[in-house]
Amino acid sequence: MSAEMLLDQARSRGLTVAAAESCTGGLIAGAITEIPGSSDVFDRGFVTYSNAAKEEMLGVRAETLELHGAVSEQVAREMADGALARSRADLAVSVTGIAGPGGSEHKPEGRVCFGLARRGHITVTKTVDFGALGRTAVRQYTVNHALDLLIGGLQDAPLPPERIAPPHA
Repeated sequence: MSAEMLLDQARSRGLTVAAAESCTGGLIAGAITEIPGSSDVFDRGFVTYSNAAKEEMLGVRAETLELHGAVSEQVAREMADGALARSRADLAVSVTGIAGPGGSEHKPEGRVCFGLARRGHITVTKTVDFGALGRTAVRQYTVNHALDLLIGGLQDAPLPPERIAPPHA
């Protein structure tokens, strides 16, 4: 349902989206492109499971990965910014987390960091601790939350210049 709502709202505003995914491995892109006609809204997805992929495909800095680790808001920010810069999308969401099994005291299973980059806005990040629900559940909750972030980002995203009506004389 969220993917359909995202597509409808983005389409009505003439905006496009992209996704940069780590722990979901392409599930966000899959949820969006499961809907027929999604190609007019979904620009592209980046599956950057390894740190090298994050660096090469999205421009995440090695220093950021070393200092904060892959599961951090700092990396989520750079992933979202990189996806926006390397696409034609108006909004980009990023996810990086620990779906499980495993984790640590400082980065427990179920922790996911999100980024939302929008043209004309400051990139925002947040961390959600879904808990040790199991790999499948954490990944699904992450997809749902990422779709909700994109929907929320559409609410105040600027319209592309070609969609802005000229003032009436």
